Amino acid sequence: MLLLVGLGNPGSKFAGNRHNIGFMCVDAIARAHGFPAMRRRFQGMVAEGMLGVERAILIEPQTYMNESGRAVAEAAHFHKIPLANIIVFHDELDLPPGKLRMKTGGGNAGHNGLRSITAHMGNEYRRVRLGIGHPGLKELVHSYVLGDFARSERPWVDALCDAVADNVGLLAARNDAGFQNKVHLAMETAGFGDKSKEGSRD
Repeated sequence: MLLLVGLGNPGSKFAGNRHNIGFMCVDAIARAHGFPAMRRRFQGMVAEGMLGVERAILIEPQTYMNESGRAVAEAAHFHKIPLANIIVFHDELDLPPGKLRMKTGGGNAGHNGLRSITAHMGNEYRRVRLGIGHPGLKELVHSYVLGDFARSERPWVDALCDAVADNVGLLAARNDAGFQNKVHLAMETAGFGDKSKEGSRD
């Protein structure tokens, strides 16, 4: 069984935030693969279904970002899901908008959601890093990630979420490199290639 975690903050006022792109991707996966409506469980909103031949649980923690690990740990411990089968979708400042990279373990780069999951579960889970770009200055980061995507950004956001949903079966099959490549090609085909230079944190 897989646990697919979308990171974000609960509530309508945060729904369009850059910080909530993890929720957006998990919602797209649920729609594309016929998961039932989410229901409240494990301190999150949860749906269970199939990705290919693999049973999967989708969870969007409702604890706010910096306590995401509580919901993830509760679901993982209940279902006895190992770290290698936990896949976290999260916003990534250090990637250009629309880019995606896979990573297992490593640092959390100041991301409070990842920090919380690591504190509760350990570090060797799989991460889907969803590029949102960087505002350029460290002091602008907080308002940037908690700001909504601009209307002009929505086409690449929707394209990225759709590409993730279309190819998530490769993640279920543990082909992370193939998944990353397929999403990259889908974004290129949709006309969203290099959208900006790599950002970096100060």
